[in-house]
Amino acid sequence: MDNVLIAVDGPAGAGKSTIAKIVAQKLNINYIDTGAMYRAVTYKCLQNGVDIEDEGAVVQVAKNTDIDFKDNNIYLDGNIINEEIRTVDVSNKVSKVSKIGEVREILVDVQRKIGSMTSAILDGRDIGSIVFPNAEFKFYLIASPEERGLRRFKEMKEKGYEVDLSKIVDDIVARDEMDMNREHAPLVRAHDAVEIDTTGKSIDEVVCEVVSHIQGN
Repeated sequence: MDNVLIAVDGPAGAGKSTIAKIVAQKLNINYIDTGAMYRAVTYKCLQNGVDIEDEGAVVQVAKNTDIDFKDNNIYLDGNIINEEIRTVDVSNKVSKVSKIGEVREILVDVQRKIGSMTSAILDGRDIGSIVFPNAEFKFYLIASPEERGLRRFKEMKEKGYEVDLSKIVDDIVARDEMDMNREHAPLVRAHDAVEIDTTGKSIDEVVCEVVSHIQGN
């Protein structure tokens, strides 16, 4: 598959990253987790004591940060940070970082450069609507807040975190509200995106649905 871009958008916990990674492997193309880029900036801010509410300071962090993807790993300034960016603290703060217009401009430029060099599947909030509006294939994954919360709860428990399911669901609903109503590139389904409700579906079922659509089966 040559020079093909696939956009996968949707709210937190809908399964975008999991599905996109597997589809990338099946189609032998690159996977780019754009949400991880915003998490990386958030993580760096937290590590360096930068106030997330200070937009100017966050923008400076974004400007002076090197983010890259290699072999399904995300690198922050040369170091792999796959697990570090998945903590509850980062998850609860990332929407405040991703709503900053100048941060989005910086990271969208990076995403477009990566996407212009190779066939890739990208997942995020605004890939099909803003970053690559001309992507050949667009998908919008959704799931109920309860199911998304349960997925996140199980994921965090497996990693040894003490978490509260109802609090996670509340956080997801709050994040949806913030993502959908932010001024810059809000979460929205592109008009030509295929919507897939992943509630009650297995990973394999969703992957098959996505791949079948791409391959025209």
